[in-house]
Amino acid sequence: MKKSIIYTRGGDKGMTSLVGGQRVPKTHLRLEAYGATDELNAFIGWLITEVTDKEISDILLFTQNALFLIGAALATDPAQAEHKNGATITPSHIERIEQCIDRIDASLPTLKTFVLPGGSCGAALAHVCRTVCRRAERQICRLDEVYPVEESIRIFINRLSDLLFVISRRLCILEKGDEILWDNACN
Repeated sequence: MKKSIIYTRGGDKGMTSLVGGQRVPKTHLRLEAYGATDELNAFIGWLITEVTDKEISDILLFTQNALFLIGAALATDPAQAEHKNGATITPSHIERIEQCIDRIDASLPTLKTFVLPGGSCGAALAHVCRTVCRRAERQICRLDEVYPVEESIRIFINRLSDLLFVISRRLCILEKGDEILWDNACN
């Protein structure tokens, strides 16, 4: 007897099921939104493996758990099924992200120009996470134009990209890298 069903063959023809069982094309707005969120979660998992600072690791793990909640909410069509356990992003999730942004930003030198991705391995990977987060945010906004998305989800994703930016800057310092600042003179 097989221990679990990893493949179902249900998606072989380009369709998949949302939470609640509704079948939709794999190009559906919901799948684009929670797929980008899942991709972000995977990149953050990779970033955690590069981080040695406990505060940053802890907040990244917190964001991974929150992204899992977001993915579940995005995969649920409220017209077809209730969101499981009613778990959702709350104001306290957003407040925790904002407090962390403020704490990290206070430890950074003032910026006078744009920062280019790079400087150290962790900083570069945090920038990758930031750009994937921005893509997830765009996908969530597209979904929200057709199927309303909880405001707390949109706010959390927006703040998360800001958090990833300050984390990238902090990691560059911790990893003894040099921030790469945009050089306007190269035009």
